[in-house]
Amino acid sequence: MADTRRLTHPLCGANLATLAKATHRGGFPTGRGLPQYLIAWGAAIGRLPFTLGERAYAKVKAPKDIAPPIFILGHWRSGTTHLYNILAKSEQFGFVTPFATALPWDILSIGTLMRPLLERSLPKHRYIDNVAVDAAAPQEDEIALANMTADSYYHALYFPQAFKAFFDRGVFFKHLGPAELDDWNKTIRRLYTKLSLDQNGRRLVIKNPVYTARPQHLARLFPGAKFIHIHRDPFKVFISMQNFYKKLLAEFALQPYDHLDINEIIFDTYDEMMERYLGETALFTPQQLVEISYSDLQSEPLKALETIYDQLDLPGYDTDRAAFAAYLDTIQDYQKNKFTLPDDLAQEIARRWRRYFDHWGYSRAL
Repeated sequence: MADTRRLTHPLCGANLATLAKATHRGGFPTGRGLPQYLIAWGAAIGRLPFTLGERAYAKVKAPKDIAPPIFILGHWRSGTTHLYNILAKSEQFGFVTPFATALPWDILSIGTLMRPLLERSLPKHRYIDNVAVDAAAPQEDEIALANMTADSYYHALYFPQAFKAFFDRGVFFKHLGPAELDDWNKTIRRLYTKLSLDQNGRRLVIKNPVYTARPQHLARLFPGAKFIHIHRDPFKVFISMQNFYKKLLAEFALQPYDHLDINEIIFDTYDEMMERYLGETALFTPQQLVEISYSDLQSEPLKALETIYDQLDLPGYDTDRAAFAAYLDTIQDYQKNKFTLPDDLAQEIARRWRRYFDHWGYSRAL
C-alpha cells in the first residue's frame, strides 16, 4: 500500500537550532520519516532571512507587558479543546492560530504572506477526533514551542526512539539544568510576546495539557495568570488516549515506535501529572483557579462558562454569552469517537487511578 501521509510535517516550522538539538537527542529519522525530516531542514534554511528579520522586528515592537494569560489545564482528552474553542469566540481574548502554531518564528512576516497556502493545507478535522480545523480554530501552543525548543513532549512523538527522555523533559521538566530551564522560559515569553502582537494585544487564552503538570511554574512566570482545570471520567480519558497515541504516532513519528507500551505510558503519565497538579494548586485561591467537569460543560455549557467568569473575576460574560451560545448551536450535531474498554483493563484503571476517581467523584464501576 502506498504511503499517503503528507510530506509536510509540523517540524517544517522549526528553526535550525531546534532541529539540530532534537536530532542529537533523538537520533536520525529512518524510512518514510526521512523525506519529511529533510523537507523540515530545507524549510528552516529557506525561512532563515525572514526568521532573523522577524526576531529583530519583534524585539522593537514588543509591548512592555502583556496581559496575564488564562491557562486551560487538563489531561489530554479531558475536554480542553472544547472549552478552548468556546472561549476563543469572545472578542476580548486572543488565542494561538493555526498559522502561529505552524510558523512560530515567522508569525508576523511570511506567516501572514503564506496564509492562503496554509489555509489550503489545513486538515478538515484533527487527526485524533472529529473536531473541525479551520483558520479560526484555536490551537495549543505546544506544537509552536516544539518548533522553538527541543524541550517539548512533541519531540517524543517525532523521535520515539528517545520517547521517554523527550517526554520526561517536555512534560515534567526532568533533567533540565538551570540554564536549560532559563532558555525555555525565554522561549515561551518570546512566543507569547509575538502572539500578543499577532492578536492585537488581547488577553491570551492558552490551552495546553502539558501545563497541568506545572501550574506553579506558569504562575511565577506570569504573575496574575488565571487557571481553568477541566477534568473528565478517567475511564473515558484512558480509552481516548489509546486512540490519541495511535493516531499521532502514525501521523508524526519519524522513526519506528513499535517498542512503546502505550498503556503504561498512559497510566504513568496521568498519575504523575495529576499528583503534580493537585500538589501545586493546593494553595491557589478560588480567584486564581476554577475547576469544572467535562460532563457539566457538555450538559450545561453556559452555566459552566458563567461559573468560570464569576469565580475568576473575568469581565464581559454578558457580552460574550451570545457569541458562546451561537457557537454552541453550530456543534450540536458533533459526533464523538466511540470506543470500548475490556473489563480487565477497566479494573486495572479503577485500581491504579483510584485516588483520582474518588477526588473528582467518578464511579469506579464501568
